[in-house]
Amino acid sequence: MEYTVRKLARIAGISPRTVRYYDEVGLLKPARINSSGYRIYGPKEVDRLQQILFYRELDFPIEKIKEIIDSPEFDEIKALISHREHLINKRKQLDVLIENVEKTIKYKERGAYMTDKEKFEGFKKDIIKDNEKKYGKEIREKYGDDTVDAVNNKILKMSKEQYEEFESLNLLILDTLKAAMETGDPAGELAQKACELHKKWLSLTWEKYSPKAHAGLAQMYVDDERFAGYYDQVKPGMAKFFRDAIFIYTGIDSQTDK
Repeated sequence: MEYTVRKLARIAGISPRTVRYYDEVGLLKPARINSSGYRIYGPKEVDRLQQILFYRELDFPIEKIKEIIDSPEFDEIKALISHREHLINKRKQLDVLIENVEKTIKYKERGAYMTDKEKFEGFKKDIIKDNEKKYGKEIREKYGDDTVDAVNNKILKMSKEQYEEFESLNLLILDTLKAAMETGDPAGELAQKACELHKKWLSLTWEKYSPKAHAGLAQMYVDDERFAGYYDQVKPGMAKFFRDAIFIYTGIDSQTDK
């Protein structure tokens, strides 16, 4: 089936201006121009637009999307599987937030008082439950039940202020890593600052910090596609860049230092 700009925009849920813009920047060219001068899009262009919109949903810039989907190594099936994983994770995060809001509404409607600890208790438990479901098996096999249980216990005991610091550090790490990747140097000042922040972040939940464990976790960020996806959705290649930076920071290469 073929579509004009207006019809394609309607089924995609975007504006005709956006479709035309994608053509102007070379991201989505029409299959042909008909005798009346209208841009005409076919099945191939519809599939490409779907990929573009998936990446836009993940906040990828236009230039990066074009680079990815124009690459000879681009695999549409693998890309769709990756999109699905990201969207499932996003949905789970939203489900946790919705449940927390619903609990708060329930308490407010009943006129009950909620302490800060009560407000965050269910939220923290849901985070632990979600992490266990996604990563529990691998983490427990690598570090043992006692270590993982101790981490979960520290999360449950976090105060509101401690949890806010935990979340703020995580965002600061990602922002610092993005800036560090622009330098292309995992040994550089920004990359090593990200590693220092990561150590501080880990220390909020780990009973005892270990450079070897830090390096081992960094390798898992690359080896496990779910961890890699978390970082690479921020900036492609971030997981490997972070792994290399942490190896330098700790002085340990988990591939050779056992």
